[in-house]
Amino acid sequence: MEYLKKFRGLLQIIRVNNGPEFISHRFEAWCKENRIQLLFIRLGKPMQNVYANRCNGSIRRELLNAFVFRTLAEIRQKAEEWVFNYNHHWPHKAYYFKAPAELF
Repeated sequence: MEYLKKFRGLLQIIRVNNGPEFISHRFEAWCKENRIQLLFIRLGKPMQNVYANRCNGSIRRELLNAFVFRTLAEIRQKAEEWVFNYNHHWPHKAYYFKAPAELF
């Protein structure tokens, strides 16, 4: 987060789920310290966080369910490959069927 703060700047608001996956009290404290408002989605309203839910589903299907990992290093390597492909090769509907790297 400090890297993002230094090189990309900070957001004013971050939308997060309020389910069991949000357990980071350190993240919450860091946001408070940096005056970032955490905006929780309403219970039973996953459509309020549709982009994160879509990304999580893609990662689950295309990475986590697709391989049997034997080491942490193998997971890291496959995750880096997945992120690179996602950003450089896969067309995104929101970007008029271009990869994010083509636009930024």
